[in-house]
Amino acid sequence: MTQKIALVTGATSGIGRATATALAQQGFKIIASGRRTQRLQELVQQFGPENIYPLEFDVRNKEAVRAALTSLPAEWRSVDVLVNNAGNAHGLASFQNGDMDDWEAMLDINVKGLLYVTKEVLPIMIERKTGHIINIGSIAGKEVYANGNVYCASKFAVDALSKAMRLDLVHEGIKVSEINPGAVETEFSEVRFKGDTQRAASVYQGFEPLKAEDIADLILFMVTRPKHVNLAEVLILPTAQASATIINKQ
Repeated sequence: MTQKIALVTGATSGIGRATATALAQQGFKIIASGRRTQRLQELVQQFGPENIYPLEFDVRNKEAVRAALTSLPAEWRSVDVLVNNAGNAHGLASFQNGDMDDWEAMLDINVKGLLYVTKEVLPIMIERKTGHIINIGSIAGKEVYANGNVYCASKFAVDALSKAMRLDLVHEGIKVSEINPGAVETEFSEVRFKGDTQRAASVYQGFEPLKAEDIADLILFMVTRPKHVNLAEVLILPTAQASATIINKQ
């Protein structure tokens, strides 16, 4: 049986790395994209160059995305699964006190990056009349919370794009799925709080948050369903979480 190929963006940490690992362990060939060369090479060393193809580029850079994906060897071009995982949150401030650089970083990665990568991958999926796109959204794309303004807007955009892609691609035989996690303990909060590890750690204290591996397990389940089955949209929360801001902390 021919190995399926999965392209995972943001594969150097958190959900992306856990997903690349989970899929590789189940026999997928992985195109692992990210900006940290050493971490990409660690995946190559773990699973071998025949199973991991490292692709270093910044999803925010349209030209870099195109150059990287068009550089793929012929045997790696037929992407079966695209996991649009690359994303970030920068800052937690009221709209009036927001930093425009933070705004641009979130919109560029969370929205434009998803668009750029998907646009480059789609032609081969459309040509083959098969494929599966999984967009990683957030509970923040379902409900707005105080001081989350632009981050929430970026994830609402992911939600809208996922629904629109599903409509546009249904006649092409392509599945489009969306996963909206609640609190997942990764480097997310460290980035949001600009390296303040103590503040980041406090986000996950007093309850058991989701792990990156929990999301990777869900992605693996999604991509191994029969061809006629599409888990179109999943909200996944830790048991202690009821909404974006209501968490039962002990």
